[in-house]
Amino acid sequence: MTVQESTSTRPYLIRALYEWCTDNGLTPYVAVRVDDSVQVPREYVKDGEIVLNISFDATSALQLGNDFIEFKARFGGKPREILVPVGRVIAIYARENGQGMAFPPPVDVLAGTGSSGGDALAPGVADLAAQPAGAAAPEDRVVQLVSTEEGTKDADDGGDAPRPPPSAGGARPSLKRVK
Repeated sequence: MTVQESTSTRPYLIRALYEWCTDNGLTPYVAVRVDDSVQVPREYVKDGEIVLNISFDATSALQLGNDFIEFKARFGGKPREILVPVGRVIAIYARENGQGMAFPPPVDVLAGTGSSGGDALAPGVADLAAQPAGAAAPEDRVVQLVSTEEGTKDADDGGDAPRPPPSAGGARPSLKRVK
C-alpha cells in the first residue's frame, strides 16, 4: 500500500484525543469549518466555523467514524442531528485546558474558495495557509493547541494584537506551531 492509498490519520487522531479527554475527565470540543457538506445548526455558525461539545453528557448516539462524526445534540433545547465530515474538523481540544490538536484547514479554505470567501480562517490557523519557501506542505505540519493567559505573551514573539480577556470559562486556547 502506498502513501496515496492509505487512509487519513485525522479520524484516528480525533478518536485518540476524544478518548484522552474522557479518560482524564475533560470535555472534548471540536472546531469545524462549515460548508454545505456539514450538517449543523447554521444559527450557531460564526465566521464559517462552529465549535461543538462532543462529550458523552452533551451528545447521544455519538459515532466517530473514518468519514463522518455523527451524533444527536440539543441546541437551545431543540434536538438536532449533527453530521460533520472528518475532513472539515480543524481542531479537537479539551475545554478545560485547551490541550489538543489542530489540523490543516480544508483544501478549499487554503485555495480561498471556502463558503465565506476563504478569508476567515480559524484564529491562529491562518499561518498554516502561508507557506514560506522550502516549508513542508500543510498536511505535514503538526500544530498543538496551548492555553494562553493574558499578560504571559512576550512582546517580541511576533505577537498579534491584544486579545480581550478570556471569559469566565477559562483561558482561550490558541494555536502554536510545533516544528
